[in-house]
Amino acid sequence: MSRRIVITGLGCISPIGNTLEETWEALLAGRSGAGPITLFDSSELKTHFAAEVKGFDGAAVFGSREARRTDRSAQFALVAAQQAVEHSGLTVNDDNRDRIGVVIGTGIGGIGTILEQDELLRQRGASRVSPFLVPMMLADTSAGLVAIQLGVRGPNMSVVTACATGSNAVGEAAAIIRRGDAEVMIAGGTEAAIVSLAMAGLNVMGALSTRNDDPQRASRPFDKDRDGFLMGEGAAVLVLEELEYANARGAAILAEVVGYGATDDAYHISAPAENGAGAALCMVNALASADLKPEQIGYINAHGTSTLLNDKSETAAIKSVFGEYAYQVPISSTKSMTGHLLGASGALEAIFGTMVIQNKILPATINYQTPDPECDLDYIPNQPRQAAPKYIMSNSFGFGGHNATLILGRYIKVG
Repeated sequence: MSRRIVITGLGCISPIGNTLEETWEALLAGRSGAGPITLFDSSELKTHFAAEVKGFDGAAVFGSREARRTDRSAQFALVAAQQAVEHSGLTVNDDNRDRIGVVIGTGIGGIGTILEQDELLRQRGASRVSPFLVPMMLADTSAGLVAIQLGVRGPNMSVVTACATGSNAVGEAAAIIRRGDAEVMIAGGTEAAIVSLAMAGLNVMGALSTRNDDPQRASRPFDKDRDGFLMGEGAAVLVLEELEYANARGAAILAEVVGYGATDDAYHISAPAENGAGAALCMVNALASADLKPEQIGYINAHGTSTLLNDKSETAAIKSVFGEYAYQVPISSTKSMTGHLLGASGALEAIFGTMVIQNKILPATINYQTPDPECDLDYIPNQPRQAAPKYIMSNSFGFGGHNATLILGRYIKVG
């Protein structure tokens, strides 16, 4: 019999809250995390706003010495992982530490450290570069630090698939448990890329909104007047467990990971395939792995970045997979509030999907004002909606053509 994978713990630090509770409350209230950039001088950029994590002081959390040795992205991951493990009630000891693993991904990794240390090299010379530069900038450091923090020695890795990273991390962690290589996996994504170079690069691509006069309304997925995405940062981590293991320790089961799909467009390095063909295949594969029909999905958390191409292609992909039911299934983009957390976004949205199952309410797509004829589905405009979906789908798509789809389900005891 196939091993069932359940979710028992959630943790996050996001632009709309530094805990799960704060983030979920803000999400249902329709609050945007957008505001003027405070992390650097943005005066030379086309975009002067972002969705920053607020009130976070790494030195206060970790001590000034450790904070200097740890990139902001890894600090976020450590905080979210600790929250998730505490939420799950999991105790790590000599009996289980070898069967607990970590998959925490990032789209860009320690880019803030790279820029800071490059400036130091130029201004003060090679001898002044930090001896911690290399581990601070590596994509796999967050996963390694979480293992050190928790003392877990099971499978440990990072996933790097741009904006699909968080969903891939959760899906691959579930696969590790399913094949019997671990009983528990701590899975998610982290990102701290609100830096001048990344923002400038996205600006020249035309990917970011430039609605500088109204940042809170800048992210408007599926709206006709959308003009790009809202850059975000933060981390999201879930605790996944094999069902029997979770039951044996009396864990509270929040949801079940029932399906996962991963594909690539093989089309273009940054633009989605026409009509969302790669995304559609990903959703089809996820449904097949869950042994579900499209009509059984009660809610879709869309990738919904608020860019012209993504929202159009994702809508087309959903129509091709769901047929006429596409017009009935409720869909929303929570990026309208959180912004786009790049490598952390899919994990954060998996947390939101779990909370939907637990709380029986669907978050809205805020800032939806002008319908787009090419985006004509039910995007839950502006107000959350009461509903009790048995199964939810969460989509994540990234540069490189990467696609990842998770399907989560309400836990139902069998036998």
